Amino acid sequence: MLKWAIILAIVALIAGALGFTGVAGAAAGIAKILFFVFLIGFALMLVLGTTVFKAVSK
Repeated sequence: MLKWAIILAIVALIAGALGFTGVAGAAAGIAKILFFVFLIGFALMLVLGTTVFKAVSK
C-alpha cells in the first residue's frame, strides 16, 4: 500500500510539472488517502504485536 502511495505521489508531481492539474490533484488525493490508511494499519499492527500476539504466544 505504501508502494502505491509513493507511485501516485510521483505521478502527481510529474503531472503537476507538465501542467495536468486535474490528474495531479486526483493522484495526490489518492496517494494521501493510501498513505493515511497505511499509517493506521501500521499503528494497529504495532499495537496488536505488542499486546495481543505476545499474550497468545505465551
